[in-house]
Amino acid sequence: METESIFKKMNQEMNKSIDHVTHEFSTLHTGKANPSMVENITVDVYGSSMKLRDVAAITTPDARTIQIQPWDKSTAQPIEKALIDARLGITPIVNGELIRMPMPELSGERREELCKMAQGFAENSRIGIRASRKEAMDALKEAQKDGLPEDDFKRSEKDVQKSTDDAVNKINQALSSKEGDLRKV
Repeated sequence: METESIFKKMNQEMNKSIDHVTHEFSTLHTGKANPSMVENITVDVYGSSMKLRDVAAITTPDARTIQIQPWDKSTAQPIEKALIDARLGITPIVNGELIRMPMPELSGERREELCKMAQGFAENSRIGIRASRKEAMDALKEAQKDGLPEDDFKRSEKDVQKSTDDAVNKINQALSSKEGDLRKV
């Protein structure tokens, strides 16, 4: 039945939106060091742009420090430049071939800024969810024109709305959890 493929596609799209916002939230730091904060920063090395995780080992020796060890010593300078350009609010300290990034204490103002960023990420994901819902509804209307019975259409319509509500709730829960982490001192 074609409604199955409509739901399968819609659920895949909605899950992508949820996964994306969850990843975006992981890049917002709560004062705890996390390699995901820096691993996707683009570094210009060897005449091309590469992700930091592809040119260095990223570790967290303690809860408040990110340590970056370039695999090639000559890349330490470009990595430092990329970290500064990324404007993470953390100043990299180059110590020979090691780069350390001590996490500063978050000010109340910075915490609120990060909460606003998280809310923006969540809203973008909700927009993605609504776009997935619209695509599914349009596909159902097409299916109805092609002979989908009215009862099946109405049932499917309710299922689409339920999936949409569930996905938005997951995003809202993730946002609440992230805001809780950000506001915790």
